[in-house]
Amino acid sequence: MSDVLAFADVGVRRGGTALLDGVDWEVEEGQRWVVLGPNGAGKTTLLQLAAGRIHPTSGVAGILGEVLGAVDVFELRPRIGLSSSALAAQIPDHESVRDVVVTASYGVVGRWRESYHELDHARADELLAALGAAHLSGRTFGTLSEGERKRVQIARALMTDPELMLLDEPAAGLDLGGREDLVTRLGEIAADLAAPALVMVTHHVEEIPPHFTDILLLREGRVVAQGPIEITLTEDNLAATFGMELTLEQHGQRFAARARQA
Repeated sequence: MSDVLAFADVGVRRGGTALLDGVDWEVEEGQRWVVLGPNGAGKTTLLQLAAGRIHPTSGVAGILGEVLGAVDVFELRPRIGLSSSALAAQIPDHESVRDVVVTASYGVVGRWRESYHELDHARADELLAALGAAHLSGRTFGTLSEGERKRVQIARALMTDPELMLLDEPAAGLDLGGREDLVTRLGEIAADLAAPALVMVTHHVEEIPPHFTDILLLREGRVVAQGPIEITLTEDNLAATFGMELTLEQHGQRFAARARQA
């Protein structure tokens, strides 16, 4: 397998604050990674780096065989599927759901003068159906619930058949039913051998989908632990990540955590 992401001693500083510090991390083809940590841990910054949206202050960040700072990011970004609240905020409320998905073909947000082949529309419809959102195709983005928006964003992220797919807190803001439905669908994507390498950011172990293979735990911009989920997601590592004693439970391929009772 080849590296999809290869970060070596990567740091990101803003003013006098280190958002990431000395991060070494590799993601290979076929892997499905969860990035877990508390607020302010650097998770979203890490994902912005992986998406080619920012550059490291120090170290080397390799993405899909290219090095940030030595590649045209506008040629790199179409190879990466991204779902994030920041991207969603750029989508016009009046845009139809079908157009939200299909415009990913040109890497733009909002229809303008570009034209699309019928095959593009067919693929958009197929992806919406796979995510349980086919009935939303004719709706405008501004009329959707938070859960519906999440599904549409993920369909958009898959539109270009990316080599890397990045999901920034895809279950945030969802109710229990919406979260479980989305986690199940993400698990189905993860189980598909033809799916791209996946990286998903979350605060909660309950949101880790089935078939995810690896986990990176972050605290205050530094890596606490990383590796296969079955040996890396432990109570000790969670305690070091969140700064409190936690009890970890596993049910099949799903997890739950709560504060340890005295």
